[in-house]
Amino acid sequence: MRRTKPPRYTSPRPEPPRTAYQPSKNNSGFDLNYLTMAILGGIFILGIGIGIIFSSATNFTPESIHSSIEIDQQAPNPELCRDFGASAIVTNMRVFVTLDPFNVFISQPSMRPGCVLRRNNWSILERQNLVTSEQVRDCKNRMNTFGYTGALESDPKITCIYQNDAAGNLFLNTPGAPGARPESDSF
Repeated sequence: MRRTKPPRYTSPRPEPPRTAYQPSKNNSGFDLNYLTMAILGGIFILGIGIGIIFSSATNFTPESIHSSIEIDQQAPNPELCRDFGASAIVTNMRVFVTLDPFNVFISQPSMRPGCVLRRNNWSILERQNLVTSEQVRDCKNRMNTFGYTGALESDPKITCIYQNDAAGNLFLNTPGAPGARPESDSF
């Protein structure tokens, strides 16, 4: 008895109907559908939103300062400082230099909020009798200006300070940055 081969089935099998949640095959071999792409897009946009929120958030700890706005708010007499000068971070430290042997020692700096007044606004300090006319004359002769820490109403520490432009601002000297400093930067 001779066995016969069963007939070969040549017609393609029909594919089951696709549903909305069933992935489709594209030419690259990846299985994606519109729902998957929408979910991934939503996660991407949500991630960008959360990143922006965290990067623009205000201080979570008092040890960090995230913007110049926070420095402006911490300055003594913030409104006066904003209108007649600029807020500043004042660093106090002492430097010890020995000559034999030659060494330099620096104390731990202490930082506090302060304000630098423009030269044409010194009358604010004179009206409140915080500086004498002799101090104003000495400071003006050296082409300096006044800076202070502490509120003007209490016991401020006022110092004649010199604007040092010798090193310049290296952040402004980058390629593509605007060339000249604004006139308001001159104190």
